[in-house]
Order: sequence, then structure tokens, then C-alpha cells
Amino acid sequence: MDKSKLEALLKDMSLTEKIEQLVQLHGNFFGGGEKLTGPEAEFDLPEDFPYRTGSVLGERGAEKLHKLQDEIMAKQPHHIPAVFMTDVIHGYETAFPVPIAIGSSFDPKLAEELASAAALEASAAGIHVTFSPMVDVARDSRWGRCMESTGEDPWLNGQFAAAMVKGFQGDDYGKKGKVASCAKHFAAYGAVQSGRDYNVTEISERTLFEDYLPPYKAAVDAGVSMVMTAFNTIDRVPCTINKRLMRDILRKKWGFEGVLITDYGAINESIIHGASEDKKDAARKAIEAGCDVDMVTDCYARYLEELVNEGTVPESLVDEAVMRLLELKNRLGLFENPYKDGSDESEKKYCFCKEHRELSRKAAEECTVLLKNNGVLPLSGKEKIAIIGALADDKEITGTWALFACKEKTVTLKEAFEQLYPKADITYVISDSDTESAVSAAKAADVVILALGENENYTGESRSRADISLFKEQKELFSKVYEANKNIVTVLFGGRPLAVPDEAEKSAAMLEAWLPGSCGCYAVADILFGKVNPSGRLSMSMPYCSGQLPISYSAYSTGRPKPDGAKGFIPFLSNYMDVPNVPLYPFGHGLSYSDIEYSAVRLDKAEMTADDKITASVTVKNNGSMPAWEAVQLYIRDIKASVVRPMKQLKGLQKISLAPNEEKTVSFEISGEMLSFYDINMEFKPEKGKFTLWIGGSSLTENSADFELI
Repeated sequence: MDKSKLEALLKDMSLTEKIEQLVQLHGNFFGGGEKLTGPEAEFDLPEDFPYRTGSVLGERGAEKLHKLQDEIMAKQPHHIPAVFMTDVIHGYETAFPVPIAIGSSFDPKLAEELASAAALEASAAGIHVTFSPMVDVARDSRWGRCMESTGEDPWLNGQFAAAMVKGFQGDDYGKKGKVASCAKHFAAYGAVQSGRDYNVTEISERTLFEDYLPPYKAAVDAGVSMVMTAFNTIDRVPCTINKRLMRDILRKKWGFEGVLITDYGAINESIIHGASEDKKDAARKAIEAGCDVDMVTDCYARYLEELVNEGTVPESLVDEAVMRLLELKNRLGLFENPYKDGSDESEKKYCFCKEHRELSRKAAEECTVLLKNNGVLPLSGKEKIAIIGALADDKEITGTWALFACKEKTVTLKEAFEQLYPKADITYVISDSDTESAVSAAKAADVVILALGENENYTGESRSRADISLFKEQKELFSKVYEANKNIVTVLFGGRPLAVPDEAEKSAAMLEAWLPGSCGCYAVADILFGKVNPSGRLSMSMPYCSGQLPISYSAYSTGRPKPDGAKGFIPFLSNYMDVPNVPLYPFGHGLSYSDIEYSAVRLDKAEMTADDKITASVTVKNNGSMPAWEAVQLYIRDIKASVVRPMKQLKGLQKISLAPNEEKTVSFEISGEMLSFYDINMEFKPEKGKFTLWIGGSSLTENSADFELI
């Protein structure tokens, strides 16, 4: 349908009909679902109202959605189809590793491939829009939703945001096998105070623009079709009614022309925040701020027409919002084919198909991070092995936001060992509390594999934790097993970096497996036995303890910094009396079974202008006997500027493959844009002066060179 026909359709719609398009309800409103409770039971809307709304939340299944679409189009005055939206975060029926794990692949191309596979399954099930990617920068692992983020770094999150948008949408999300993508949560939701979900956010203007907004901008630049508001406040104004954030920054400054949708119930929550007087006031502020779709409140449904009729809200604001939603439906091709790709045949063909299960396994190979290894890994297969811990045979390691995954088919670590290494001499104690059996098995073993951490019930939305150390029962289990056998390989599961300093010190090896998805434990088993060389790198620093949080590698120098490498407490410097300043394992950290050697950094020149470029190069060699993947990372520091700059910032990444004894030259171009920041006047530009750059395998690399911007 061309633009003139959309405009004619909009002109012919009544005000009531237009407002109905801006309301989103979940499937329970359409009958046959769970009984409505809480605020939703008080909506007091006509019985057939849901069938005239513009979008539906959380429903799936081709047959079911075909029927629902038919009912909606029959009751909608202009027979406008609904758009079906839901959360497809890290896979649909085939679950891939959670996003924090995908970030740890340091491979945006992999993220694009995973998003494309998820889109193929979801679209086959009749879904049109996914609420993904979540691009929030996360620096506090107390926050349960850090599992949905790709990590702590603005630049890296931006790379993953763009890649996932491309994977979901392709070059045209109206094409078969693609869905529209929605970036969330705008903005700075990852900076909630104390890591507590739904909490307020207090950050400076410069911090907002430099550290938290770039990933959203990257998603917008990649052509994301939708953006979702956040629950938190910015400048003490709830994001959903924050006109400056939505209209001035997102729409005017960045040029976003897509649909802006609230998070679940967020318009109504502005009343609870104390920023709106009542639902009518909240509806006015939300539409004025630019929110197009009201997700599961009755604020627009009950009060927006009244606001227009009394002249408080111009109808043109409603028209703008409706037109954006109509354009989304048009680009999805729903006016020609209201069902898009949904079909029973496609569901059976693509959902949890062999190719996607193999992709789930491949993804986990890249996402799993080897944190420590004193030589116990890889296993030879000749050892007597004891595998201990309840998480070793827990299917709830699929992932928190794997809403539609075939969890009964998730492969556990025990199942992976049994299927892949049936001849291995393994004793299993699948318990955290049966310490007697665990100690007995440990004493008889050459090596112990302890599966510890969190399953999906302890991480995700509303799963914030003040103490992110291991649970008491697991600590006691580790202690008892350690007394019996010190040759421990700790495998950590979970959706956040945990604080495990004692366990890390005492373990012979430690592996971060995250929540690895449907088939990820195959990869974990293969890494432990050396069939796969680990290549994951932490995309979020692993803290020494909860008290360090929030924490990030890209910190700032204080006026009284603690010297690098200094041990213990030093009075009158910026340090703790009881723990180190630095994390247990930093951003970018991850080990390999290969000895990866970096040459010194080479620069093609030592000076550049803002319009010029410098090329920085290293030679990277695999001195090991196994093929390896290496995440080559470029960091830059502005030595002196008009405002304090981070000690180090990631500005480039190349993940390369290296055969045994192979070496490759890796080059990065340094541009004026890469050196730009928000200066003392909040102007985004570079400043002349000296810079240091590093190229290496983690944020701790000391492989550096200096140059100057003249």
C-alpha cells in the first residue's frame, strides 16, 4: 500500500478507531486465557474492545494467530490487521545462549546469525515484532536484567545492537523469515540505582550521552523499526513521559521515525512515580512525549479521546502516532497478507530444527569463557571424574527469556557428557546438599567438575540480588569437596557475573558457561575435553564482591589513585580497606588452550589531524597445537582533555581464526571520530593532544603505543 492510501485510510478513521490502534493488550484479554487480575481486571472496557486494538502482546502459534487475526479484522471497522508482538530475546523454540553470553563471544557476526535464526522461527509461528535487542549498558551484576544485555561497554553494545537489528530485520522485514525489531529500554535502564530493577536512575548529562545512549543510537542507525521506553527516570522524569528524551533526542536529534512503544504498564506507573496526577494526566504526558503505543494500560483507551475533544491534546499527535503504526504494518506486508509468514508447515520445518540446534551449540562454543586454568584442562578422557552439583542436570539453564523454548529438550551437562563421552569414567552426584556422597565421589576421583551458580529462576527481570556470591549451600559444598580433592574445575552457570573470589582462588580451573541455551552444554563438554578451544571473553567485568558494584574497566582516574599493582590498603588513597579496587576478572578477559602471541604495536605515523587517520597494526600468532579464535581488542586513552576521560575505552575489535603456528596481521584505522567525546561545552568532537592505544587480548593488555592529534 502506498503512502497516499495510508493517508486516505487514516483520514477515514474515526478518532475512537485511531485511539484503539494505539492500545496493546495481551492474549488474556481475548478470551480463553488466564483470568485477568490486578489493575487489568479494572479496565472496564467494552467486551469487544480488544478485537479493535492495533496490536497484541505475547501470543504465538500460526493456527491460533490466524484465527485471532480473522476475528480482529472482522470487528475492526476498516478491517485493519493487528500486529503480533512478543519477546524473542535469545531464540524462539531453539534457545541460544543468553545475551550477556552472546556479548562474551566478542563476535557481532555471530549475534546477527542468531537473530536471523530466531526471526525465522518466530515469523513461522506468526509473530511480527520482537522486543529485542535490549541494548542497555550493564555495569552492575546485582541487576537481574544484565543477562539481557551484551555487557558493560557502550561501543561493543552498539556493535551487537546493529548486528542483531540486521539479523532480525534483514534489508526488509516484510520479507519471509524476518521480523521487525524493537530496541529497548530507552534509556539508561542498566544504570538503575543499587542494581534494583524498576528503580530510578541518577546520572549526569555527559554520562548519559557518552556512556549510555550510544547503543540505542547504533540501533536507530541500523534501521530498527521500534523503540521501547524504560521504567526508570532520567533527570527525575519517568522515561515514558520524558518529552526531551523521546521527542528531542530520539526523534529530532537522531531522526527516528519508527514506532515508540511503552514498556508493560509504564504510562500508569508515572502516577506511582509521582510525576502524573492520574491516568488522564499520564495519558496526556505520554502522547505529548511521543509514545505511540500504550502497552497494557487503559490510559489511552479511556482518556485520550476525552483529551482531544476538550482541546488539551491536538488530534494531530494521535494522527502522527497512528500513521507510524500503519506504516509499520504496511512494511510488514500485513495489508496484503495479514498472517505474514505464519503457517503450520513453516513452524514444523523451522522451529527447533536440526540446523538451529547445531547453531545453539556453535554459539555456546564462542560464548563460554575460560577464566582460569592451571593446566588441568583440557581433560584427557583417561581421568576418573566426579561431576557434582544440582546444576549439572538442571534443564532450567536454558535461559530466562527463552519464553517459548522446548525446555524439556534442553541438553544438560550430564546429558552432554553421557552422549558425547560415553566411555569417560564419570561419577555423578546431582545435588548441592548431599555432601556425604559428594565428598565420597571427590575422594575417588582424579578431577572434580563442580557445577555451581544460578539457574534461570535467579536471574532476569525482577531478579535483582544484593549479594551476588554463591548461595550458602553451594559454598558449603565447594568447601567440603575442596577438603577431599583440590583438583576442582568449577563450571559457573547463570545470567550475571558472580562474585566468587574464594572459589576462583581455590579452583584449579574455572569456566563461565552462562545460561547456554538448548544445546549449549554440548559446547561446555567439548571445551572441557579439549575438542573445542575456548574463545569467549567477558563482556562484563566479574566483580571481586558485591560492594565494588557498579564496576567497569573504563573507569576514571581520581585525584588520589591507588598505584597499579599495589597490594593491600593504603591510607588516604582511593581504595577499600577490605577488598581490592580491581575486579576478580576484567572486561575482555578469557583464556585459550593455545599460546597466543602478540607483536609490539606498529603505527604508520605518530601524528594525525582530526581529518586524517593513523593505522595501528599487530601480528598475532598461535603458538599452540589447536586451532584458535582470538578476539583482538583495540583500546584508546585520551591523556589530557577539557573533562576527565576514561583510563581506557574499547574502540575496535576483530575476531580472527588462527591455525596452529599460523600468524596474521591485524590492523585498525584510528580516525578523529574515534577520538571524539562530549567536551566541557557538551560538544561532540576530538581535542588536540596525546593519546595512548593498546592492542591485545583483554582490557589489561600492556601492549601499547603513543600518538598525538595535532
